[in-house]
Amino acid sequence: MRKSTRSVLGVVALTSAVALALSGCARGGDGGGSDGAATASPGITDEKITLGITTPLSGSTAGPGTCTVAGITAYFGAVNADGGVEFGDGKTRTVEIKALDDGYDPQKAKSNYDQLKDSVFAMTAGLGTPTNRAYREAAIADEVPQVLVMTGDPIFSETEESPWQIGFVPIYQNEGEAFGKLLAESGQDHKVAILAQNDDYGEGYVEGFMDGIEGADNVEVVKELTYEATDTSVDAQLTELASTDADVFFNAMSITPLVISALEKAQQLSWLPSWFLPSNTSSPGAIVTPGGGDAFPGVYTVAFAQSASSPTFAEEAEGQQFLDQLKEYANYSDVPAFPHCVWSYQVGATLQTVFEQMTEPTRDNFMEALRSVDGLEAPFMLEGTSVNTTEDGLPAVSTVVVQKYNGAGYATVQDFG
Repeated sequence: MRKSTRSVLGVVALTSAVALALSGCARGGDGGGSDGAATASPGITDEKITLGITTPLSGSTAGPGTCTVAGITAYFGAVNADGGVEFGDGKTRTVEIKALDDGYDPQKAKSNYDQLKDSVFAMTAGLGTPTNRAYREAAIADEVPQVLVMTGDPIFSETEESPWQIGFVPIYQNEGEAFGKLLAESGQDHKVAILAQNDDYGEGYVEGFMDGIEGADNVEVVKELTYEATDTSVDAQLTELASTDADVFFNAMSITPLVISALEKAQQLSWLPSWFLPSNTSSPGAIVTPGGGDAFPGVYTVAFAQSASSPTFAEEAEGQQFLDQLKEYANYSDVPAFPHCVWSYQVGATLQTVFEQMTEPTRDNFMEALRSVDGLEAPFMLEGTSVNTTEDGLPAVSTVVVQKYNGAGYATVQDFG
């Protein structure tokens, strides 16, 4: 029987509440003392390490937000059932996840951080640029790691600007540039219309796209419009963009309902360009199929991980194991419609690698180990991609491949068309 998102959220909320009630057990440790050993940071003991997540579990981004909790919960649920993680200091610890709902509200995200910061070792996996930015400066001041978070904002990966942060997913510029280069190298003339979210998210995608087509005389941007993340409709923008007769629509949007309505509005206007969608709003099952993506010549996105919604995913033993673990340890019975379930599962694998390198139970030692991961092939990475945290200014994953929607999922493409 398939569980609804509401059921999953209820379980997460209950788990979080229980975890918070037990938060007194997560502070300190036996690291300090007369033997000269390092004093353990908050959120880690000899038996357990506790991680915090603030992410949208309600509202318009609840789907991907719930996945950011489910994937990492499933990963460490299986690890804990197997005995836990053997850290580099010789201690074996289980991993506890405390997840709170921020509804994609920056103020709520900051409140959640304030609630969690003294009982967790690190914040991780949370979705959203404005929500992660809301507590970034506080995390730096408090020296609390805010790592492998789900935002493409490049500021999180600049060591000097953000010494306690690093993003997980490719920066927006990486994604936009990959698609721009595909167009520029197509050998065909293209007129491009752009609709971008009016914030760092949208600006980053457009900046990358412009870099990708720089110097290409076969690609012309004929109109560029914006929308606000709080808007409930983009019909007016679609109508104006459709009048350009552009054959390519670069759609830098992060709000799921608006992407679906934009797909539908374009069809109502009989405007059928090829589309580019950001990786976090390109779900076949949750966005492209409901929006009628088959009506367009092509719907493109970029990816670094396999899609759990692909018809062939569960045919592989590793894919079926992942789906089983989601059900058993995260109470998530649906086939994930959003890529964030796989992404946060990869975050779990990355964190385990870091934990195994930690020789002291401190946040400083954790950050040192985290910034030394190079060439890690986490579960479900696409060929040619890997986790590399050693390059300043880049997130843990910075390599992507362009993919095209094929009616059920996405397949990697080399050429546009």
